[in-house]
Amino acid sequence: MSPRKRITMHDHAAEASLFKRRALFTFACVIIMVAILLGNLYHLQVTSFTDYSTRSDDNRIRVLPLPPSRGLIYDRNGVLLAENQPFYSLELVPEKIKDMNATLDGLAAIIEISDEEREDFTKSLKHHRRFKPLTLKSRLSEEEVAIFSVNQHNFPGVEVEAGLKRHYPFGGTLTHALGYVGRINSRDREALERSGEWSDYAGTKFIGKQGIEKFYEPILHGKPGHLEEEVNNRGRSIRTLKVVEPKPGQDIYLTIDLKLQQKAMELLDGRRGSIVAIDPTDGGILALASSPSYDPNQFVHGISGKAYSELLNNRSRPLINRATQGQYAPASTVKPIMALLGLEDGAVTEKTRIWDPGFWQIPGVEHKYRDWKRWGHGWVDVYHSIVDSCDTYFYDLAYKLGITKISEFMTQFGFGQPSNVDIYEEASGIMPSRDWKRARYKQPWWIGDTISVGIGQGYWTTTPLQLAAATAILANKGKRFTPHLMKAMTQEDGTLKTPTDEMPPLVLKNPKNWDIINNAMRQTAHKSRFNDANYTAAMKTGTAQVFSVAQDAKYDADNIDENLKDNALIVAYAPYEKPTIVLAVVLENAGWGGANAGPIARAMLDEYILREPKEQPKK
Repeated sequence: MSPRKRITMHDHAAEASLFKRRALFTFACVIIMVAILLGNLYHLQVTSFTDYSTRSDDNRIRVLPLPPSRGLIYDRNGVLLAENQPFYSLELVPEKIKDMNATLDGLAAIIEISDEEREDFTKSLKHHRRFKPLTLKSRLSEEEVAIFSVNQHNFPGVEVEAGLKRHYPFGGTLTHALGYVGRINSRDREALERSGEWSDYAGTKFIGKQGIEKFYEPILHGKPGHLEEEVNNRGRSIRTLKVVEPKPGQDIYLTIDLKLQQKAMELLDGRRGSIVAIDPTDGGILALASSPSYDPNQFVHGISGKAYSELLNNRSRPLINRATQGQYAPASTVKPIMALLGLEDGAVTEKTRIWDPGFWQIPGVEHKYRDWKRWGHGWVDVYHSIVDSCDTYFYDLAYKLGITKISEFMTQFGFGQPSNVDIYEEASGIMPSRDWKRARYKQPWWIGDTISVGIGQGYWTTTPLQLAAATAILANKGKRFTPHLMKAMTQEDGTLKTPTDEMPPLVLKNPKNWDIINNAMRQTAHKSRFNDANYTAAMKTGTAQVFSVAQDAKYDADNIDENLKDNALIVAYAPYEKPTIVLAVVLENAGWGGANAGPIARAMLDEYILREPKEQPKK
């Protein structure tokens, strides 16, 4: 009997349900995949369009910074003091040069390259990014540029760069006022990065290092621009796409009178010293001369190590700005202000007289404080004390006043503190006090210290600028201005802005005291250097000792070392009725103030007051 055939029953409903679920799952997967694809497309085409577009452009668009041209500097009469001159430099890109030594040898064969230039280049190469150009020679003549251009095909990775470089047409005449610019170094970059200003120096290689150039760097530098150009896969330029022009730095005008500055440097004639002249009507500095000086152009182009070492080790210290950093005992130049304090305090009156036998003693003490006139001046009042510069009078006055009153009063004239002049290179000097000596030397203040301060000696030191500013307050009868070098600056609309910083005036209890002191200074001038002048002037000389002479010893200028000779000083202003110029002169180790600094003061005032109005300075 044959086997029975098995019959399979199909559940069509179940199969249909299973197929439907599988179809829905497959469709859902397709939808999800399409959604993911569309999402990625949206992300690429919309959300990240800018990012990927920029990346694409970076492969074909090169952005080159365009450095701004530096602002020019003029004197108060519009004479150009700092300009920009075209220059050519030889630049090498290390990563494009296969054999650096062979390249350097080949360049030296056609262009004069000193051993020092090559050595400096080699040293800089060790810490330099290989894809950035590095300067081998900073000053190429037009002949050298032409020679290299003919041979450039033999030196891949070497190019001549053209640009503008700072130039100071008057050389060392204005160095300590103008300062100079130099190449940006690592310290400059760190400072710019900390201040968030590094981006403003894209393409810029120079920055202000000293003086006005440094103080007004943000104004003079300007803002960089940029150039966008399309390049091929080899980096060669195809076309320029966009140019954003740089914003040039602002031009500035100084209060400096170039002709007067030139006269000051001529009178100093390389001797160690300083001359400062101020316009008392607004505090503008007319002359800021420090001698000896140096040519700032050598720092712009890159000073050699040997030349810098010579400046640094020079015993006359030409790198120091004596006008603002030199610290000298003011000596008798501050006697008028001491007398003014005595009148204000009531320690003396206009008619008070003392007897001067040629010395003064602290009561109960044997030590004698000698007057410069060994036989004395006899009876002396406030007028004669200034006109004859009687030391004994001021020994006695200082004893009556005490150091606290002296220090507090002199501080109001700017002694012992920065003048806030618009250059960074400034010393504050020393206006001694009890607290100052205890903090500095951990010693008490002795009465003998006060006696020395009474004639502008002892611990008291001042800068020529401080001395001129204090004399300006006397000439102005209490009106005070912050000394400044900036007169005006150019604005975008072409107008000029003149900053003036007037401080609260110094008010006396008895304004007549101003007239007493100024009249005594006028008598001093009439009695000596200005008795035949065509204008009225006021002055006070000073002779500052740089070492102490023993009690019974005699100062012998002919038999001591030059660096131990007295400093010669003078302060003066004119015209007496309405002053337009105040000056201070300091000559180091020159001897007697009246004989040595006096003729310089007379020549300076003659130059400024009697000059022809249309006469212009020469380069």
